This record gives sequence, C-alpha cells and structure tokens, in this order.
Amino acid sequence: MEGYHVCRISVAPLRKEPTDSSEIVSQLLFGDRVVVLEKAEKWCFVRTKHDHYEGWMDHKQLQALTALQYNDEASYKYLTALTFDNRLVDDAGTVYYLSPGSTLPFYENGYCYLGDHRFEVKTEPFIPNPSTFEAKVEATAKFFLNSPYLWGGRTFFGIDCSGFVQTVYKLLGLSLRRDASQQVEQGQLVDFLSSAKMGDLAFFDNEEGKITHVGMMLSNDQIIHSAGKVRIDPIDNQGIYNKELEKYTHKLRVIKRFV
Repeated sequence: MEGYHVCRISVAPLRKEPTDSSEIVSQLLFGDRVVVLEKAEKWCFVRTKHDHYEGWMDHKQLQALTALQYNDEASYKYLTALTFDNRLVDDAGTVYYLSPGSTLPFYENGYCYLGDHRFEVKTEPFIPNPSTFEAKVEATAKFFLNSPYLWGGRTFFGIDCSGFVQTVYKLLGLSLRRDASQQVEQGQLVDFLSSAKMGDLAFFDNEEGKITHVGMMLSNDQIIHSAGKVRIDPIDNQGIYNKELEKYTHKLRVIKRFV
C-alpha cells in the first residue's frame, strides 16, 4: 500500500488515530494527493502533497498513482468552481458531488482521470489566478457564509477557521498550510490594525499565547471567520467582538499579508 495515491471520493476524513471513533484532524477532497507512510489493516498513515499534513485514513478511499502521475504538477491545475453543483459522472454512471476547490486531475476535454478511472466533469472547472486575488477575494470568502463550523472541515457543509481561509486562498491560486499555528508563520507582518486591508489574515491566541484561531479581514474593522458558522463580526485592537454574546470572543495577536 506504500507509495503514491489520490483521494477518489468527494471528501474523506483524516484522523488522529487509526480508528473510526478518532478525532478528525482534517479532510481530503477529491483529487488531493497523498504519500502513504504506514499501513495497518484497513488504515493507512498518509502525508498530503498540498500542505504536508499527516493523519490516518481508510485506504479504500484512495486510488493508487504512479510516481509520474503523482509528480506531474501541470496535471493538477484545474479546480471545481465556486458553485453548489460540481458534478462528476464515472463511466458506470455514478454521480459524485464535489465541494468548491476540489482538484480535477489530468482534466482535458470535459474529463478528469484518477489512475485508469475516467470521470466526466459536468460543470465548468477553472485554473485559479493569483492576479485576480483583490478582485475576487471578497465574493469567494462570502460564498461560504453560514457554512457550519466543523473541526477539521474543509467543505461548504462544514469548515473550521483555518480550513476556511486555506480554501478561500486555494480558490484564488495561493497556498496556505493547514492549521492557524502554521499559517501564522507565513506571509508579511501588518504593523497596525488600521493598515489592514481585505484579504489579510488575522490570528488570535489563547491565555498561553498559542495561536488558536484565524479569520480573513474584510476591512480594518470587519472580519469573516468560522466560529459556530462562517460569519462576519466587528474587530478592533482587542479582538473580535460578538454582538449577539455582547463580548469579545477572540484576542487579536497578529495580522499577516500574503498578497
């Protein structure tokens, strides 16, 4: 089972331990590549290609690739669009519904391929372009408004704070790491909240000083973030203020710029 693989279902949980009851630490989307590092019965321990994240998953959710197929970066450029209706149909006629930002390997002339398996792509895919970041970042982020919070989630139907900003950036052609504590090490420091602009990421810490939350600035006084659900809240130098709870919920630590 060792070697190169790709996720062959719409979304697959990546778990902390090799058991179905274990915590979900992240998710793989269709077309995400992994290297299998270890194998145990139905479980395998993998490292993702796109963000070097590690976890356990059910090997039946993977399709084997050759080293050549795995490393052919040019063949993983197309993504599913910002729409609710991203459909694939395999040669047996089975339909797969994909979340926005899923990868369509070896896409050409309306079809994508996983190993020897062919899928007809029913909705128009696209190649993200970082030069459109400023024009598209607001609409891309707001597409996920009211998506429920899900620890480890990366889809429209459940997403965590770092999964949310990672997915928004991926749809705009930019690569972020998986967790807020990793993402904060990327980007350029923005000195003052008053200098923050749309698309910057704000990071928040707990009492121990550990980064535990991230959100995306819409302006220098508004933030969109996943907390309970993807929502828009006011932010000031203290942090995020939740009007419903009438209190500050997250303490601001630092703001980073990536574009």
